[in-house]
Amino acid sequence: MVERRGTVATVSGPSVFELRDVVAGPTADPILRDVSVSIPAEGITVLAGPSGGGKSTLLRLLNRLDDPISGEISWKGTSLDEWDPTELRRQVAMIFQQPPLFEGTVRDNLCVASPDVSDDRALHVLDHVDLAPELIDRDASLLSGGEAQRMCVARALLTDPDVVLADEPTAALDTAARHTVEDLARKLAASGVALVWVTHDTDQLRRLADHVGTVVDGRLTAFGHLEELSESADPTVRRLVGAGQ
Repeated sequence: MVERRGTVATVSGPSVFELRDVVAGPTADPILRDVSVSIPAEGITVLAGPSGGGKSTLLRLLNRLDDPISGEISWKGTSLDEWDPTELRRQVAMIFQQPPLFEGTVRDNLCVASPDVSDDRALHVLDHVDLAPELIDRDASLLSGGEAQRMCVARALLTDPDVVLADEPTAALDTAARHTVEDLARKLAASGVALVWVTHDTDQLRRLADHVGTVVDGRLTAFGHLEELSESADPTVRRLVGAGQ
């Protein structure tokens, strides 16, 4: 069920992040305004809403790629600004729409996250993201878009993150590669990794989401289980979650 703890939107169960009265973006014209929400520690939370509404800004706040103007964000009960950003990002990994590749082989790219990674460990994470072992010595620039995105997931997994943030990670992929990455997301969630996923694709939202937050004009307009938001009295919320399509 959807609950309110004070003014914080939440669903039942444990949380990893709690945002209270968060304002972010340029001081003169904030992108996010008064966002208060508790992000679940389990499953896939999808952030939906129109372009420019603040979804990606909210995501970037969660591993301190951006910091808020005001308000408070806590991670596992501790204020986020007390965390060293580098250490935080090892526990809260992020995957982008365009996978960042470093010069060299796939192995070299994995070593960016874990310089002393063993061959066994490297091959294990490649297998976990359904990449063939022979790709380990391939030049990363020769990977397909889907392979490059999965390699970036493998690189993130080398730090054993508790949370993976995903900012439209399949937007530039073809259908087959998109479904492969979605399958990987479900596998990660089943293994206990919490995911926070931004998408404009309502079909993808309905395939992946356990929980949904709708972000419109910088405000969190709804938050809850997908099934509940699909029956919202607000037609904009229903449209954003693809209800009735």
